[in-house]
Amino acid sequence: MLRNLDPLLSPDLLHALAAMGHGDDIVIADANYPGSSSGPQCIRADGVSATDILRAVLSVMPLDTFVPDPALTMQVVGDASAIPEAVADFQRIIDATADAPAPIASLERFAFYDRASSAFAIVQTGETRLYGNIILKKGVVAP
Repeated sequence: MLRNLDPLLSPDLLHALAAMGHGDDIVIADANYPGSSSGPQCIRADGVSATDILRAVLSVMPLDTFVPDPALTMQVVGDASAIPEAVADFQRIIDATADAPAPIASLERFAFYDRASSAFAIVQTGETRLYGNIILKKGVVAP
């Protein structure tokens, strides 16, 4: 047991976050996402919302400040300008929690899947809201 860590950060998730290097991506995915068949290691967080996992991850991992879009979500099919409830919540969490808050950018559905397939890991949550998926690029942990 450790102190001062969000209890949602399981041993497997902590290991993945610590093993990631600057520029690596991690996906936080909703319950409908094909996490186990997407390629990267799939870490289960059943029963936990994507927003709660995002908050926990950002408590220990900085976002990359060397790229224009360190946080990416999936566009709504048929309405690329729509902002789903989960995505609006993601932005509020990034604004309040991230070391260097950044606006969330979005990718077309299949471009999102393609990008996610090369991520370091996927965290499959119990999020039931549609489009509750986000890709985060890890930044530099300053000395």
